[in-house]
Amino acid sequence: MLKIFSLTAILEGISYLLLFGVGMPLKYLAGIPEPNIYIGYAHGFLFIAYCALAVLFSYERKWGLKRLCILLVAALLPFATFYIDRKYLKPLEA
Repeated sequence: MLKIFSLTAILEGISYLLLFGVGMPLKYLAGIPEPNIYIGYAHGFLFIAYCALAVLFSYERKWGLKRLCILLVAALLPFATFYIDRKYLKPLEA
């Protein structure tokens, strides 16, 4: 479960950055909306997967509501899922 959640956190962070760094500029500055559609679908799927896995992982590890809220808020902030992976998930692997 740890490896799946960690991988999902990284992929969700990458998709978020791609959406805002590539998809949005192409759509609004260059007038090319097509990449935004596919990146948006991928990001939406990964966002939902990350949130569901965060709830399951928190329940499995018996983490409190505070840590679960931190995991869920991280899905809304750029680069935050990378921080979650490094601060909370990597120490569990050791």
